[in-house]
Amino acid sequence: MAPVASRLLPALALTLNAFTWGVSWWPFRQLQAAGLHPLWATVLIYLLAVVAISAVRPGAWAALARTRSLWWLVVASGTTNACFNWGVTVGDVVRVVLLFYLMPLWAVLLARGLLGEAMTRRAGLRVAMALIGAIVVLWPAEGLQGGLPLPRTLPEWLGVLGGFTFALNNVMLRREAHRPEEARALAMFLGGAVVAGALALSLGGQAVPAPPAPAFGWVAGALAMGAAFLAGNLALQYGASRLPANVTAVVMITEVLFASASAVMLGAGHVTPALALGGALIVGAALLAGRD
Repeated sequence: MAPVASRLLPALALTLNAFTWGVSWWPFRQLQAAGLHPLWATVLIYLLAVVAISAVRPGAWAALARTRSLWWLVVASGTTNACFNWGVTVGDVVRVVLLFYLMPLWAVLLARGLLGEAMTRRAGLRVAMALIGAIVVLWPAEGLQGGLPLPRTLPEWLGVLGGFTFALNNVMLRREAHRPEEARALAMFLGGAVVAGALALSLGGQAVPAPPAPAFGWVAGALAMGAAFLAGNLALQYGASRLPANVTAVVMITEVLFASASAVMLGAGHVTPALALGGALIVGAALLAGRD
């Protein structure tokens, strides 16, 4: 029983993290309905995590300050969170999540450039699957007359950019794996607050209205989401440190299932045959990456 429990608990922890991210679109939309733009919601949520890390591991700031390479992690993680949270709040959740999970395509290219990893045939297969899946997902309804299969809406662009920076985030985590864990965690959460805040300020006005006056509903919701994301991150660290990397990658793909199922059930996403086919190719590429 002990070996089973040693695998089951970490797998459940990873599933909890995937569930937290997969259904996060719904509370973000509730906060937006209360007047809090998803970028400002991201700022508040990640500031809570920064405060928690600072209280428990104050030395993380010194480690981050003297390690310039970790600031790339600040930018990558911050852009990932800003794009994902904004995209799933204003767009079709299923499409945004699938485009976000083009990560295996970007990861192969970034690992080649930043880590010097060779382009193997299996890596080439993953790139081809993800690319074909993206073409199917983005194929215009009008056919060839509709133009090239490229992102056409803000949520679609946010999904693609978020997936690219997510891959960069993961590559940087691998390259900086020898750095203190608390410094890496602080960099990721600080990025979520700084990048989202910078975007919100630069796009202020009608595009990103200022936060509303404090009210119990949205303040309590933002605090609850902050606690949920912090718990999800702790669960991710617990599970990922106790399971093989390929198992972790496969379990995390359940985020697509949680996001798609919840979005379809609540009317925030639609699954067409083309979307299902393209999604299957994208998810298949991610599963292959997990096996590797």
